Amino acid sequence: MEMKKRINLELRNRAPEEVTELVLDNCLCVNGEIEGLNDTFKKLEFLSMANVELSSLAQLPSLTKLRKLELSDNIISGGLEVLAEKCPNLTYLNLSGNKIKDLSTVEALQNLKNLKSLDLFNCEITNLEDYRESIFELLQQITYLDGFDQEDNEAPDSEEEDDEDGDEDDEEEEEDEAGPPEGYEEEEEEEEEEEDEDEAGSELGEGEEEVGLSYLMKEEIQDEDDDDDYVEEGEEEEEDEEEGLRGEKRKRDAEDDGDEEDD
Repeated sequence: MEMKKRINLELRNRAPEEVTELVLDNCLCVNGEIEGLNDTFKKLEFLSMANVELSSLAQLPSLTKLRKLELSDNIISGGLEVLAEKCPNLTYLNLSGNKIKDLSTVEALQNLKNLKSLDLFNCEITNLEDYRESIFELLQQITYLDGFDQEDNEAPDSEEEDDEDGDEDDEEEEEDEAGPPEGYEEEEEEEEEEEDEDEAGSELGEGEEEVGLSYLMKEEIQDEDDDDDYVEEGEEEEEDEEEGLRGEKRKRDAEDDGDEEDD
């Protein structure tokens, strides 16, 4: 498939200015030139054109947002100066498997000030004596060459970096799900205890009021009972007095009857 058709297919009904990644590997470049790619891809950050028989970068459009450029397994032999002009913010460049032979060709990359990783693996230039030392001296801005730094430490894989970012996001989510800090929980527990104490106090107060009411009602009932007893005792005393008076009257009547008989 030709590159132009492949680009239209990869758009997937999106506008070019919405695309941030574009993979055109294994398609066909007509006359070794880039075609179908233009300045409308303003947000493009990752572009891969591996094994497309590309021999020239002259038709590369201005891609100021581009960070990673994959150009492996092509037939590029020079013209790298266009990269600094069209893609000034490149941090990763893969030219492995191309026709780059000498240091003068690579020298054009000095103007890529943000370049950190360069891959020239399987290019003829790697056969030069002191190849690695020469490249690091020529391109002092880079940290990794062919996947390793000057101390032979391997470069972190881009996917691993993405995973680390993902892990940090996961940790933040876990912290959010874990809830508030311990101090906050203790404050909540103290507030709940105070609320329980207040509720217990209010219940106790209600209980005391109920006991007080019960006590008062009992006192009133007792007072009524005492009044009834007092009334009953008074009535009994009056009845006793009346009986006593009647007895004395009967006694006097009997004495009077006796005196009349003596006469």
